[in-house]
Amino acid sequence: MQQFGAQPPVPRPDPVPGHSTGAQQIPLPDGPPPAPPAQAAWAHGAPGPVGLAPQPGHGPQPGGHVAAGHPGGPHVPPGSPPPPMAPPPHRVSVDTTGFIQLPPGARVEVPAPVADPAQLDATRASVAVLLIGAAGAGKTTVAQHWAARRAVPTAHISLDDVREWVRSGFADPQTGWNDNSEAQYRLARRTCGFAARNFLANGISCILDDAVFPDRPVIGLGGWKRHVGPGLIPVVLLPGLEVVLERNAARKGNRRLTDEEVARIHGRMAGWYGSGLPIIDNSRHDVATTARMLDEVVARSLTSPPNW
Repeated sequence: MQQFGAQPPVPRPDPVPGHSTGAQQIPLPDGPPPAPPAQAAWAHGAPGPVGLAPQPGHGPQPGGHVAAGHPGGPHVPPGSPPPPMAPPPHRVSVDTTGFIQLPPGARVEVPAPVADPAQLDATRASVAVLLIGAAGAGKTTVAQHWAARRAVPTAHISLDDVREWVRSGFADPQTGWNDNSEAQYRLARRTCGFAARNFLANGISCILDDAVFPDRPVIGLGGWKRHVGPGLIPVVLLPGLEVVLERNAARKGNRRLTDEEVARIHGRMAGWYGSGLPIIDNSRHDVATTARMLDEVVARSLTSPPNW
């Protein structure tokens, strides 16, 4: 017979598989389980039982579990290795691209003179070449062929290609030379110089091509020397006027100029004669032959750098 005021018996929940019901604390639905009386103060940071200092990873764990080796946890035989711990997360430096450290590009300095020019292989040397020429001189075609056939990694950096990265607001000098077109040309040269320094710093040679005029030394060669460095090797590609006009006629888009403009540019390029820079007349040479002549010029420049 049930006594007055007595509470009905509370049904015990099913035991958790693999745990003893005698020492198991059933998690409460609204928070973590209460700590055992002997450990209640210790679980909140107070001094624990005598002779048992709190250790990282011990004490009540989230979800009501107790770490191995602690009273109330799974029995671990003496001498057993500790349970494996998760490795710390791998940290990637903010100064890397992926996992490859890229050195910053610095100014290209003049290389030291070669002790034995006979042993020099210009196709394997680390160089930065500036190929100068008028529209239709073939500098872009020669630069592409020369870069592709070298025995070491080599990049071709075309000023016109970089200049035409601008789409909206592109300033075409054919429609009139103004401050906007001048600024875009200078910006393209600076971008090409930055790319050349970074290629050289990471073991990749480069060849740039541009129509640099001898009567504008501050903007022309002076600008390239500032952007790349004094170790840049300038070479002039200067075929005859008839050849330049014929090649220009085969061009398309804004790369094609009028015959009058081509003749004017070619006349200004003639000022490179007597400047001391190496000049290649490729009027009667194909691309492969011109590229071999460029190798010879680069080898001479490495042996005795030009004064420019």
